[in-house]
Amino acid sequence: MTPEQLSQAVLDTVNAAVADGALTLTAVPGVWPAQTVTVERPKNRDHGDYATNVALQLTKAAGMPPRALAELLAERLRKVEGIAGVDVAGPGFLNLKLVAGAAGELAKTIVEQGVEYGRSETYAAQIVNLEFVSANPTGPLHLGHTRWAAVGDALGRLLEAAGADVTREFYINDAGNQMNNFGMSLALRANGQEVPSGQGLYEGAYIKDLAQAILEEHPVLTQLPEDAQVEAFRTAGYKLQLRLQQESLEKFRTHFDVWFSETTLHDSGAVEGVADRLAEQGHVFEQDGAIWLRTTDFGDDKDRVIVRSNGERTYFSADCAYYLNKRDRGYSPCIYMLGADHHGYVGRLKAMAACSGDDPEQDVEVLIGQFVKMVKDGEEVKLSKRTGNIVTLDDVIDLIGVDAARYALARSSVDNELVLDVDLLTSQKNENPVFYVQYAHSRMASVKRNAGELGFDKGTAEDFKPELLSHPREEELLAALAEFPRVVAQAAGLRAVHKVAHYLEDLAGKYHGWQSEKKDCRILPLGGEAPTDLNRARLWLVEATQTVLRNGLDLLGVSAPERM
Repeated sequence: MTPEQLSQAVLDTVNAAVADGALTLTAVPGVWPAQTVTVERPKNRDHGDYATNVALQLTKAAGMPPRALAELLAERLRKVEGIAGVDVAGPGFLNLKLVAGAAGELAKTIVEQGVEYGRSETYAAQIVNLEFVSANPTGPLHLGHTRWAAVGDALGRLLEAAGADVTREFYINDAGNQMNNFGMSLALRANGQEVPSGQGLYEGAYIKDLAQAILEEHPVLTQLPEDAQVEAFRTAGYKLQLRLQQESLEKFRTHFDVWFSETTLHDSGAVEGVADRLAEQGHVFEQDGAIWLRTTDFGDDKDRVIVRSNGERTYFSADCAYYLNKRDRGYSPCIYMLGADHHGYVGRLKAMAACSGDDPEQDVEVLIGQFVKMVKDGEEVKLSKRTGNIVTLDDVIDLIGVDAARYALARSSVDNELVLDVDLLTSQKNENPVFYVQYAHSRMASVKRNAGELGFDKGTAEDFKPELLSHPREEELLAALAEFPRVVAQAAGLRAVHKVAHYLEDLAGKYHGWQSEKKDCRILPLGGEAPTDLNRARLWLVEATQTVLRNGLDLLGVSAPERM
């Protein structure tokens, strides 16, 4: 019996009591009527396999003391197939004990569901726009972008696993003076000149490489007039640098569904029309010849200029146009994943949503990622062959590999600064978290191969005897497996990718702990012994655990090797 099945059994019991008149429940918003009932593993396993506070939740709707309500429900739950016992504890908690085999049955459920185990329809009503990385197309992706590439992609996978319809979007900042400076920098390098410092131009060594690559494809560009050269190098450099960013991201297993160009907002008139659209909600005003949005009405630290007194549109007006475009495409929520230097955007983006008539708590979310650095041999890694002053995404891949980088970046809360230890993450020891989890998966694959060499497998579902999985270590492992769907849904809802990584490490630890009990929990028969039903039942548990580890690693975009 899975936690979801047990939850449904409890809810069915409540509904049955209402239907036959034993219980009367009045409507209480957010409480009753209910679609689900929470069941959780108690911290003290002596209290049972699961516990629920449903009686405490429904006491107001029932108009009776929670303990009395709990006693009423306990009497009925004791008659439910698969439940061995129910105790009422404290003010009205229900502690549930499953019959022998009910917990073990989960192993078969997981194996049969395969890649679908852990997935749900929790957020099926959401059509999510997930914007992350969104780097300027003027240089390679750096270490900060790399963190969001790992976390953002994993969050997209989590949201989809929880039922949401997700579009991963990269906002290309290809408008404004930065692109002219980019074109000027390339033109200077192409003509053999140095890029002067202090003028907002791009001085990295990669500019010289880009300029050379452009000349190899378009050798006549340096023969154009100066202004035409800048425009030509701007266009060619933009296409080349964007392609290089896309190639790096794909190599990092980070795929975007939409590459949205800021320039299209200007060319379509969306930016120019922002003031008129927002004026419909009554928060636009004129002052000192400029047009403003009164974002302070919704908690922003200051009002924002949309159109300057000289008629020039601000960058904030493009932000507004982009948000409105997302909403016009039907997305809610619109999730922005921004770098550590963008804290000021939280208030203004939420206020902007409110000024447009939306719910800032439902329609827009802003996540801020903290800084990350790399160390090797105890020293911070700062230099890149391409840029001379930053660590790029390609550098990260070369130094520690895709799996280790994605896992390490995803396992830490984005609220915290992060240090990637190259020496640790490239080592094959248990202190390396990605190795620890991947090794557990490969160890399970090895057990299955060894069983095959001994001439047996887990057998058919009809022959599976779940009641044999009764050792305390097995019960502990099954309890952890049962938690996976809840962890996935919770991590998606909280936008907390790291919870999946921590769960996988705990699960791997429980598997290693189970296998340390060689005397009592041997999976394979000794010597020439014939395999027993217990050996086969334990192979079901091995495959179930392997399935969950594989599913969890896939949510993080990390491979699950069969051999290491």
